[in-house]
Amino acid sequence: MTGQKLIPSFYRRDDVVTVAKELVGKVLCTSFGDTITSGIITETEAYCGRGDRACHANDGTRTERTETMYQNGGIAYVYLCYGIHHLFNVVTNTKDKADAVLIRAIKPMDGIDTMLKRRGFEKSTPPLTAGPGRLTQALNIKTNHDATSLLGDSIWIEDRGLSFQPDQLCATTRVGVGYAGEDAQLPWRFYPRESSWISKK
Repeated sequence: MTGQKLIPSFYRRDDVVTVAKELVGKVLCTSFGDTITSGIITETEAYCGRGDRACHANDGTRTERTETMYQNGGIAYVYLCYGIHHLFNVVTNTKDKADAVLIRAIKPMDGIDTMLKRRGFEKSTPPLTAGPGRLTQALNIKTNHDATSLLGDSIWIEDRGLSFQPDQLCATTRVGVGYAGEDAQLPWRFYPRESSWISKK
C-alpha cells in the first residue's frame, strides 16, 4: 500500500506543536537499495527553536550539528545520542526558525522481515520500533542521512489516510529533558491513547 507523500507546505507551517500532532498516524518510509521499510508514526515530540530550552537550537544556538535545523522545513535532522543511538527528527517551519519534531516510535508496516533482521528480533512486538533509537535501526536511518530531503526517494513521509482527533491523542511531557527547567513541563509529546507502540507511557 502506498499513500500520498507529504508536500513542503505540510512541514513549513509555523506551529511545530500542530505539525507534531498531525505527524501521528503518518507513515515514515525508507528506501535504500531495493529495500523499502516503513511504519506508522505513533509517538512524536515537538521542539521549538525559540523559547524552548529543551531544543538544541534554542534562541539562536548554532553549531555544526544544529545547522540542519535552520534550513527550510521538510528535511531530516539526524543526530547521535549517547554515542550510540541515531535519532531522527523532522525539521519544520521556514529557514532560520529551527523547529523540529522528534519521531519516537513507529508501528511497522512494510518490510517487517527486514526490520526484524536489522534489529535481531524474531517477532514484531513494540520493543522492535517503540523508541527513537530502535526505529532508526529498524529503518536503517543513520547520521549520514542528516539534512536528507523528505521530499525525495530515500526517506519520506506519507499520508495513508490514518489520522487522530485531538481526544484520541495523549499530550504529555517530553522524555529526558529535565535539564530544560520549566520547559521540561511542556505537554509536547503526543501518541494515540489506544496504541501499544509507544516508547514510554
